[in-house]
Amino acid sequence: VYKVCYGEKEYALKWYHKPSKPKFYENLKCNIEKGSPASCFLWPLFITEKDEKGRFGYLMELRDPSYKEFSDFLLAKEHFSTVSAMVEAAIKICVSFRQLHNKGYSYQDLNDGNFFINPITGDVLICDNDNIAPSGENMGVLGKCRYMAPEIITRKKSCPDTQSDRFSLAVILFLLFFNNHPLEGERISRCPCMTEKNERLFYGDDPVFIYDLQKQNNRPVEGIHVNVIQLWPLFPKYVRDMFIDQFSEKVMHEPGRRITEKEWLEKVLLRMRHELVKCPACGNEIFLDIEQNNFVCSDCQYKIQQRMPIIQSGSYRVAADRDKKVYQYITNSYKQLLNTCTGIIVESKKTSGLFGLRNLTQETWILTMKNGKTRPIEPGETVPLLIGNEIAFGNGSKATIL
Repeated sequence: VYKVCYGEKEYALKWYHKPSKPKFYENLKCNIEKGSPASCFLWPLFITEKDEKGRFGYLMELRDPSYKEFSDFLLAKEHFSTVSAMVEAAIKICVSFRQLHNKGYSYQDLNDGNFFINPITGDVLICDNDNIAPSGENMGVLGKCRYMAPEIITRKKSCPDTQSDRFSLAVILFLLFFNNHPLEGERISRCPCMTEKNERLFYGDDPVFIYDLQKQNNRPVEGIHVNVIQLWPLFPKYVRDMFIDQFSEKVMHEPGRRITEKEWLEKVLLRMRHELVKCPACGNEIFLDIEQNNFVCSDCQYKIQQRMPIIQSGSYRVAADRDKKVYQYITNSYKQLLNTCTGIIVESKKTSGLFGLRNLTQETWILTMKNGKTRPIEPGETVPLLIGNEIAFGNGSKATIL
């Protein structure tokens, strides 16, 4: 990859030193003409003509240096500034692959080298998009071992597709949260040499999740798999249950059982976003069990006697906490944009634990108080989050404070 100037602007040029098949070149041209499926992709923008030896390249935008390689997070060279930033990265990855798959594409070579992440915001850039093709059409690359779906490793399927992408996506999410590969426990640690035969066994023919409910022979090893041993119990049960399900023997060997990106978002990732709060004692981010009226901070063991108010809008429930963003899918069920902020939760300067939701839209909200009285909440104003209050967001969507 080279830094080049074209039309008085700097780009990254990816150059192929060996000629490729005509199908690969034509697929790249077609992808450029169709355009990027999502803003996170460092999508090919221009393709060069072939030189006399059949070699060529393509141009893409330069990566902002504030984005760091995902592999550096796995090596602990980079760290997320907050747990929220990590969750946001997971959301943005899932949103991007949902948009990719909805366009009929499959990525086909999903691995840790494809992602650059801003450790402060959780914003994501996805690179190496040259293997992206219509689902079920292969451009000559099967993927990278440790990330390839079992059916691709064993050649039960000859070509990566949307379902094999979804296996790789589950691996990426597990690595993002736990900094450990989901299939690498005691069995791998006892393997003297990772031969092709062993790769096929551990990742293709007989993969075993490190927290599989039936098989106990691949648990994380103390002193080796330190991160996942420490982090696994800190995540909510619904997160752990989803990984246990997706890396179960049945799901790994039956691609049709893998959940979609939409299901990852609605069943796991958005709920994580909604339930993250800061402990009032130590300030660390923890996942709130909103079914309980009181709970204990997993970091400092502080007993929180009274939970924060909950904003319930449709099937979503958001724990009120200072500076937490509320997004468009909460305040407008007709416009399901997951990353568009429409409100922010603020805490009273006079009364600790008293929260309000500031209206960041151009709509007038209507507050209905517990006694039945109503008043408008204009753009820029704040609605008190008192139990029993109801908020009409001016577009047919409503929320109740629990």
